[in-house]
Amino acid sequence: MENAVPASRPLPYLGFGLGLRVDHYEALLEEPGNVEWLEIVSENYLVPGGRPLRWLERFRERFPLVMHGVSLSIGGTDPLDPAYLDQLAALARHVQPAWISDHLCWTGVDGVNLHDLMPLPYTEEALGHVVDRVHRVQDRLGRRILLENVSSYISFAQSQLTEWEFLAAVAERADCLILLDINNVYVSAHNHGFRALDYLDGLPPSRVQQFHLAGHEQGDALLIDTHDAPVGDAVWHLYVEAVRRFGRVSTMIERDDHIPPLATLRAELDHARALAHALWQEAA
Repeated sequence: MENAVPASRPLPYLGFGLGLRVDHYEALLEEPGNVEWLEIVSENYLVPGGRPLRWLERFRERFPLVMHGVSLSIGGTDPLDPAYLDQLAALARHVQPAWISDHLCWTGVDGVNLHDLMPLPYTEEALGHVVDRVHRVQDRLGRRILLENVSSYISFAQSQLTEWEFLAAVAERADCLILLDINNVYVSAHNHGFRALDYLDGLPPSRVQQFHLAGHEQGDALLIDTHDAPVGDAVWHLYVEAVRRFGRVSTMIERDDHIPPLATLRAELDHARALAHALWQEAA
């Protein structure tokens, strides 16, 4: 192994943050306001230099950063890409993120990138495959990673486990952590007919390190995870239940399209903070 993953140690609690988007570069630097940390899309900064990294250096001086990728394809059957892992490791050395995350999915086959986050069959065979690959990624990066649950619109007849059983088993067997996307839980629960609260109840609290909050839209028959709208009421209600179960978990608002003014996202962030603080005060 190139690097030994350090013995499990607690990662920091960062508070309430946003996904860093170009539209808000200037405003965030001029007035951070209530934004306590930032999540960057790793692939946007896998370059040897230039303007993206210069911007990133400025943000690193002002905010804690975490790295969030979309290209790991941890569930794929193609070999892990050593060049990509080298780039990821180099960016991590430069940024010193609080943690690195990606998605529990596959993104391509036979060298073809589908540019989408495809769900897995929840079988023992797939579980062993993913756990082995997580071990190898963590050995290469020298740290534990977070894996995010994706939204899905199909299921596999071969599945032997529920999605939350599969995610929990990956986290435990690979000694990795979970980025719990609350919106994705709600979307998938609606689309597949399971109870979102069963999903939350099936995850080990000690493994949940981060929450994503985002918006979705109603399609003809399914809910579609769009990340281009405000967080909906049902997702806020589920977030309250997640905070009740998992406690102080770093939370962020994720918006990828129809980017609103920064003030709009700050207001959503304040709402998330208020909901969480009310529960913590109630429990104190």
